[in-house]
Amino acid sequence: MRDLTQTGSFLDRIGIPSHLAWGYFGVLIFMMGDGLELAWISPYLVDQGLTVQQASFLTTCYGVTIAISAWLSGVLVESIGPRKTMLSGLILYLVGHSLFVGLAIPTLNYGLMIPTYAIRGFGYPLFAYAFLVWITYRTPQHQLGKAVGWFWFVFTGGLSVLGAYYSSFSINLFGHIPTLWTAILWVLVGAFFALVVNKDKFELPEKKSDNSSKSKELLNGITIVKREPKVGIAGFVRVVNQAAQYAFPLFLPIYLADQGVSTTVWLNIWGTIFIANIAFNLIFGYLGDKIGWQNTVKWFGAFGCGLFTLMLFYLPQVFTGNVFVVGTIGFLWGACLAGFVPISALTPSLVGDGDKGAAMSILNLGAGLCVFVGPALVTLFYDLVDTQGMMWILGGLYFIAAILTGFLKLPEESQKDKSTGEGAHSVV
Repeated sequence: MRDLTQTGSFLDRIGIPSHLAWGYFGVLIFMMGDGLELAWISPYLVDQGLTVQQASFLTTCYGVTIAISAWLSGVLVESIGPRKTMLSGLILYLVGHSLFVGLAIPTLNYGLMIPTYAIRGFGYPLFAYAFLVWITYRTPQHQLGKAVGWFWFVFTGGLSVLGAYYSSFSINLFGHIPTLWTAILWVLVGAFFALVVNKDKFELPEKKSDNSSKSKELLNGITIVKREPKVGIAGFVRVVNQAAQYAFPLFLPIYLADQGVSTTVWLNIWGTIFIANIAFNLIFGYLGDKIGWQNTVKWFGAFGCGLFTLMLFYLPQVFTGNVFVVGTIGFLWGACLAGFVPISALTPSLVGDGDKGAAMSILNLGAGLCVFVGPALVTLFYDLVDTQGMMWILGGLYFIAAILTGFLKLPEESQKDKSTGEGAHSVV
């Protein structure tokens, strides 16, 4: 018993709420299973006979359901609780994945691929983002920045790192289709730890349990933007956060190839970017609790990303073919991308307890929408403004986000500013 207590204290000291530790581990394993095909499913389907456009549209439909599910995650937690929300995500994933792998892919039935892969897309946001809402409710405010930093560490580590490494091993050993089937095993293991081994108690806010009340709760996930404009600003900042992440791969490798950095080298740099991102998810979680969530998002996240976005365009012209310089700037950009981590702590703290789920729904919607916004910006503007213009558009969005983040003050900070203003007025 003594060891368990010490372990719990250690986890709390490093920023993981000890009562939710098994949930973190469960999300890591679940996301590993969910993301094992992301890096290769489109080229694999093209090799099997789909066109590039068909594979792209399939991924787009998948992204639509991710965005919808991300928005639903917060309000569903407040309506039915996190465990039921996460369980519904698990079930939707299992149904969609089984039909996608078992029926649609073997026959290359494109008409069946679209709805089954889309159903699968509802899975991980309901599972992972519901757990993020759970964290925001059950973590003391002084620890919340570190706690959400650890969430994004396990989320990204499972989705973008462990899933990719596992696939590279499993495909060579078993093949593509058997590897897809093993995803079911991993998500079930992750769900077991997050939902069964994790014993933390979550009590829903005191609300009516009738259907009209639940409908109002869902509606609250939209109307909160009108009642609390700061939440809408936070949602916009969250979209900007990763928009460039989904825009860069569409045009930046072509530009860098002209500057002497081959596509193969760029892929290695891209991997390095996310190694930096995962590590700095923790660092900025800690820093946010020390110097303030708003300051961290504003200066390290938004301003830092804006600065290094522009440097990714101009420095390769000065240091032509210098992989070290491009890799260093990419590393710093990936690190600053993690500077947005504290917004997951800041946003629910802008509102009262009864609105935290709705606030997180808007933030999670932003996390889903950036999948579209980045490519959409490239589609709309690239032919008009070329690479230089695109980098200024993306950099400009980061600078706008930095300015808007200045308005995201906690209630006690706003009250303090009012008091200071009244005091100054009375002196005059």
